[in-house]
Amino acid sequence: MSDHLRPHDAALERLRALHPLRIDLSLDRMLRLCAALGNPQDHLPPVIHVAGTNGKGSTVATLRAIAEAAGLKVHVFTSPHLVRFVERIRLAGDLITEEHLARVLERVEAANAGLPITFFEITAAAALAAFAEVPADLCIIEVGLGGVLDATNVVTRPAVCVITPVDMDHREFLGDTIAQIATEKAGILKPGVPAIIARQNDEAMAVIERTATKTRSPLTILGQQADGWRDQDRLLVQTETALHDLPLPSLFGAHQIGNAALAVLAILTLKDARITEAALAKGVSSVVWPARFQRLTSGPLAEQAAKAGSDLWLDGGHNPHAARALATALSELQARDGRPLTLICGMLGNKDAAGFFEAFASLGPKIFTVGFDADAAASPVALAQVATEAGLSAKACGDIHQALDLALSEGAPRVMICGSLYLAGEVLGLDPSTWPN
Repeated sequence: MSDHLRPHDAALERLRALHPLRIDLSLDRMLRLCAALGNPQDHLPPVIHVAGTNGKGSTVATLRAIAEAAGLKVHVFTSPHLVRFVERIRLAGDLITEEHLARVLERVEAANAGLPITFFEITAAAALAAFAEVPADLCIIEVGLGGVLDATNVVTRPAVCVITPVDMDHREFLGDTIAQIATEKAGILKPGVPAIIARQNDEAMAVIERTATKTRSPLTILGQQADGWRDQDRLLVQTETALHDLPLPSLFGAHQIGNAALAVLAILTLKDARITEAALAKGVSSVVWPARFQRLTSGPLAEQAAKAGSDLWLDGGHNPHAARALATALSELQARDGRPLTLICGMLGNKDAAGFFEAFASLGPKIFTVGFDADAAASPVALAQVATEAGLSAKACGDIHQALDLALSEGAPRVMICGSLYLAGEVLGLDPSTWPN
């Protein structure tokens, strides 16, 4: 997926060589580097800090869409990127330019002075440094991993904290239980800072509420102090003082109702007079977030599917919770038109593939497993075996092209490519018309 002609690539390759890609959760290195940069995290516009297992990206995208519909200039930091590294940093509404990214990475690297730092930490520091230098009205920062010791948690006084649904993922770093993982996510809560919390299972909610009591963080919990639900073709969001009657989210799937409601509640917490009902409506109905139940309509794979009369979709969800949300959304599509489903699936080897495939048991799709360009990708043969053990019909393929050829040759009317953001990025990277922008 690398494009070695891009100006920042030399800097990125140098950073990869000098700084470990492994995850080593600690704030000490990040605090030292930020201090060397003049503590840019203390010179930002109001920050909305978003943690959670699933739905972070969609919630961030909806927050940005609402804010921009209101005319606000918005900085955004997300990870990982799908095709180009610049996707991670949005400055006052626009992706950082390749040249600007190269300059800020060089400056951050110089400030680090060769001391130990991880790849994610140095790139998060670059985002903060860029944000501090460009005027904006709002800054939305997505946690990379966990929360307590995530590099983004150097922001000590956000305006609002948000925790999306917590579930099992990254167990090798965050713990083997929901309670352990929720403890990490709740680490973004700050004294006196309001927090908007998605619906959670009881175990996660108990941890979040205990943490909020310790930090004296006022909570607004979806389903308790506020709520959001679908009423026919409308999204209704109830706060303690108002009922907001909005269009349905443009992002497909029942789980996006909760994500949109979470974003609405979070941005209303800012009490910014520019966030009008019209801005809320325009934002939730126009948000775009690539590789989240995305219908592919351009690029070589989409053209190939269209010629065969097939729908082609893309989703980067990679854990059982995301798979359940995806399966529910696909079953809704299938109920509408009766078209059977084929999955093309690739996953990282450390993911819960069995739990992922079990989510699709009731749909009974045909499955073609593939590899992709990542050292930690699961082998297609091993993945097909797991799918077979979950009671599904599965066949291993060499790559995405062979899998799509086979699926279309068998007359598949609806194909979903899923299982990994790395795979999604590989698909979107095939043609500039599908690059996120």
